[in-house]
Amino acid sequence: MSPMIVLTVISLYFAVLFLISKVTSKKVDSETYFTGNRQSPWYVVAFGMIGASLSGITFISVPGEVGNSNFFYFQLVLGYLVGYLLIANILLPLYYRLKLISIYSYLGSRFGKYAHKTGSLFFLISQSIGASLRLFVVSGVLHLAFFQHYHVPFIVTVAGTILLIWAYTNKAGIKTIVWTDLFQTTMMLLSVGVTIYIVASDLNLSFGNMVESIVNNEHSKIFNWNWFYEKNFYKQFITGIVVAIAMNGLDQNEMQKSLTCRNLKEAQKNIYLYSIILVITNLIFLSLGVLLYLYIDKLGIEWPIDKTGNLINTDRIFPELALNHFGLFAGIIFLLGISAAAFSSADSAMTSLTTAFYTDFMSVKNKSKSEKKRIRNIINIGVAFVLIGIIMIFKAINNDSVINTVFTVASYTYGPLLGLFSFGLFTKYQIKDKWVPVIAVLSPVLAYLFNLLSIKWFGFHFGYTILLFNGIITFLGLLLIRKNHGVLI
Repeated sequence: MSPMIVLTVISLYFAVLFLISKVTSKKVDSETYFTGNRQSPWYVVAFGMIGASLSGITFISVPGEVGNSNFFYFQLVLGYLVGYLLIANILLPLYYRLKLISIYSYLGSRFGKYAHKTGSLFFLISQSIGASLRLFVVSGVLHLAFFQHYHVPFIVTVAGTILLIWAYTNKAGIKTIVWTDLFQTTMMLLSVGVTIYIVASDLNLSFGNMVESIVNNEHSKIFNWNWFYEKNFYKQFITGIVVAIAMNGLDQNEMQKSLTCRNLKEAQKNIYLYSIILVITNLIFLSLGVLLYLYIDKLGIEWPIDKTGNLINTDRIFPELALNHFGLFAGIIFLLGISAAAFSSADSAMTSLTTAFYTDFMSVKNKSKSEKKRIRNIINIGVAFVLIGIIMIFKAINNDSVINTVFTVASYTYGPLLGLFSFGLFTKYQIKDKWVPVIAVLSPVLAYLFNLLSIKWFGFHFGYTILLFNGIITFLGLLLIRKNHGVLI
């Protein structure tokens, strides 16, 4: 694809984002950036959250990973439904009752300042890594499609991408993101739908033949019952429940959007609708993966494999086919889709990271409005530099599917959050607050060592269920530092 076409498409796309930013930035105040003045329509939030949740990782990694893991990822997605049901009925009522801006303020009111800051810090680490990996995907595609042609260094591609995201979100924050996410989710789903149509047409498949080909394909197997396999159904389903709770219900990025709804009832409806659409959308992405591998077989492309027989760098399969084999129109559609998927998650991540650091670590209560804005802007710029650094580190060491990396990292970083919130919600104990950071650091270390020993001694892979095990270790650790009296908030 011509680099100038790529530049034109991306420029027009950002022009729309800046237009939305301009409209939503009118009549903003000091709270707009963080809460959107709690006036967001619930159905707009629900639809927009799809794009932010799926991200460029789902857009590229999920279809590509089908070649190695079939539809086993869908076992995880099914668990999401239960997780979101628990979020809507346990966590959201708590957040609305306490009128939280940062959800980690709950830990402060329940346990003390050390628990508060520990929870927020683990979110900052988790979200920084996750957002960086998502941006790594889209930056790689944009670099391949345009910047590499002019010998522009990859770090310049990354910095330029993040600068543009910062520019359209800096003024109104979450208020802008709610509406840009609506646009970007629409573009992403339209893109994958058009891509499926183009691939099916090239394969001479009618709609009925396409469905039949997907259902009967060897890669469309959903359930795995081998208990020792890391993607076994029970492990995946349970992990799906835990991941939904930890990576969404205990995640400032996801919950900040829900907290912009007018009231609790609308926020709950937002979560219900969002969870249903999310399941359907993931199934569509997995189906696209089958079609991509059918297309590879048709072309006779032999994708490289490693010593274990797994395909290498499956994240490159969709971009390679879309940009070099499907034709110009399909390439443009792909660029729009990957841009929408990546930017919708990255922009909200930058805002939530800024919100968490500003609210949980900065003392701004007695500051003037202009001083508060200055501090917020400095934090926002600092977040951008952190993301650039993590992306460059990951580029140097990456040798895995990004979707696997994201969930592996999350399994260790979200575990302490799961344990902290569970202990606060389901016990009446108070704890020795100053020991919370120690427990939170030791838990993922112990979980990692236990997982290694389990593989070595028994050949048993915890897979992503290590997140649950990690949370349990944190919970048990908090029991050890409990006081004899307590109060439930």
